[in-house]
Amino acid sequence: MMRKLLLLLQTGLLLAGLLLLACIWLQRQALQQPLQISGEYLLDVSPGATPGGLLNRLETEQVLTGAFWLRQYWRFNLDEISLHSGEYRLLKGMTARDLLSLWQRAEVVQYSVAFIEGWNFRQLRAALAQQEKLEQTLTELSDQQVMAAVGWPDAHPEGWFFPDTYKYVRGMRDVDLLEQAARRQQQVLAEEWQERAPDLPYSDPYEALIMASLIEKETGVGAEREQISGVFVRRLRLNMLLQTDPTVIYGLGERYKGNLTRANLREASAYNTYLNPGLPPTPIALAGREAIHAALHPADGESLYFVARGDGSHVFSKTLSEHNKAVREYQLKRRADYRSSPAPKSTKETQ
Repeated sequence: MMRKLLLLLQTGLLLAGLLLLACIWLQRQALQQPLQISGEYLLDVSPGATPGGLLNRLETEQVLTGAFWLRQYWRFNLDEISLHSGEYRLLKGMTARDLLSLWQRAEVVQYSVAFIEGWNFRQLRAALAQQEKLEQTLTELSDQQVMAAVGWPDAHPEGWFFPDTYKYVRGMRDVDLLEQAARRQQQVLAEEWQERAPDLPYSDPYEALIMASLIEKETGVGAEREQISGVFVRRLRLNMLLQTDPTVIYGLGERYKGNLTRANLREASAYNTYLNPGLPPTPIALAGREAIHAALHPADGESLYFVARGDGSHVFSKTLSEHNKAVREYQLKRRADYRSSPAPKSTKETQ
């Protein structure tokens, strides 16, 4: 009797061992199998999805087999890991183990959108609207409603978003990216304001941001930012009109078709710095850290004028006669009404 029981026990253990080996083999085969895809395959994992449900789905779609064994592997080895929602990029040649490893690392596909220095808010919104992977929540809202959604209902939208490249994943909202850009701009402006040069003609950081936007639009060569800032700051101190074309262009809005005329320069607008003293009422573009730094650290010097050479750089002049000579050399030969730099009038001269 004891021999029979011992034999049954040995047989049972042998069968159990064989069954365990079979399970290990089947699980290994399931993990090592190549995914049945012919090219790139984007697996969209929605919030609340489970590994088991996804594996069953992929088996139904004939992307893999042995979903049962893969579920058991996740359960006993990776169950404490949370499955992140988003898109996962599967490539030809990947195995089921590679897929589980992507989930384990939360290696979701990232997309990016760039907000460019010098863009206005209209251009920024257009760039956001083109991002197909973003959840679009702002397209039907006015600019002021967008600012309310960001949390600044009373703020003018121009200039309050830091120009940079922002990463996002499928399903993220457009307003989430705007909030990131707004927080970043606040942070950068606060940091630069704390380190500002003394005796600047700004009453608060917002005026420095306005100045930075002018510098951003006038600068074709980064090394000239502080010089251009110096010209503008000296003109403010002397109560001279800034007379910078980009402010007039901004005031024209969509009416501007690429040709700034003398009539435009005489047109009444809060942004016409040929007519209005001081800074315009708001920024006119996205300003990066370098432009903000330049606004708060203007270069010393005596120049009050600058004119574009046509290659992105400028000629800086101390006197009106020097400036007029540079204008004749670099601009009047090209177009009689071309203006690309502060002109010589002051507010006193226009009174």
